[in-house]
Amino acid sequence: MGLFGKLFGSGEKEPKEEKQPLPWQELTSIEQLNSIEKASKTKTQAIFKHSTRCGISRMVIRNFESSFDLTAEQVDLYYLDLLNHRDISSEIAAKFQVFHESPQFIVVRNGIAVHHASHSMITPQVLHQLV
Repeated sequence: MGLFGKLFGSGEKEPKEEKQPLPWQELTSIEQLNSIEKASKTKTQAIFKHSTRCGISRMVIRNFESSFDLTAEQVDLYYLDLLNHRDISSEIAAKFQVFHESPQFIVVRNGIAVHHASHSMITPQVLHQLV
């Protein structure tokens, strides 16, 4: 590689490791909340409440996905589109005793919310402590 290649890059890029898409399960019914509560007795459950029209929410979910490194065997991930399912969001707040925020990330274990965060506080790293 010549001097200019070292300074400005040679244009040859090392191939990036292809990241697998996250195993999101779409949350579309209130009945699913009972299943989440029951499953949380044996496996960590996580709900990401996302406003599809909000730029901040879009940035937060992108950052979350890029740093997520757990497997589907370790945690079930649920995705809630707030604009289409406001009723489910309200039921989540009541059922798991969390104040509604957007974007919001809620972790459920043994039938209760053991962690919830909003905006820049949403990171997948907390799941390592709860899995």
